[in-house]
Amino acid sequence: MHTLSESTLDAAHALSDTYLPAGEPWLHQLKHGQTMRIVDLEGNQAVDTIFYNADDNEESYSVTDTLLRQGGIYLSTGSVLYSNRGRPMLTIVADTCGRHDTLGGACAAESNTVRYAHQKKFMHSCRDNYLLALAHADIGLGKRDLVPNVNFFMNVPVTEDGKLTFEDGLSAPGKYVELRAEMDVWVLVSNCPQLNNPCNAYNPTPVRFVIWDAKEEHHV
Repeated sequence: MHTLSESTLDAAHALSDTYLPAGEPWLHQLKHGQTMRIVDLEGNQAVDTIFYNADDNEESYSVTDTLLRQGGIYLSTGSVLYSNRGRPMLTIVADTCGRHDTLGGACAAESNTVRYAHQKKFMHSCRDNYLLALAHADIGLGKRDLVPNVNFFMNVPVTEDGKLTFEDGLSAPGKYVELRAEMDVWVLVSNCPQLNNPCNAYNPTPVRFVIWDAKEEHHV
């Protein structure tokens, strides 16, 4: 699924503009109707993201509901991200990359050992980032609440025999994806620190989050 579309939203009119260093976590509450742009500043950086209903943390992003509803495995413009209760959480309203993964999952100490080598267990991982961000925020979410995530800008093709392969990303410096919140959501991000596969060209880089209030309109 490659549905490229640009946004006319102007960063000069944004509500907030956040720079997230390479490999770092981030937690933010996005209000219903607000739009968030995720910018891949240097290219091929995987942005591992989970969404939760800010009013009921038991409702979270669901990969199965999302993929079944749209009938495809990649996310791009027009994709609606559904919750585990079958409700729309966010809609992708603009995208200059064209493909985002929601099957590859987030790196963890356990997966690093299985995929790469036992000595990789202690490398920084997205799962660690998630847990650190939630522990500092103290919003009632923890380890048991982690669910399969979206990997923005990550390229994980599925082979004919059903295997996942981690390939070079399709993104490039300045590519972005924009999402409109269909409810108040927590946005939990790990700006992936992975050094063992080409999802981020073996070189984690910073990303940017630009948020507009609901009154700003799209003309896409």
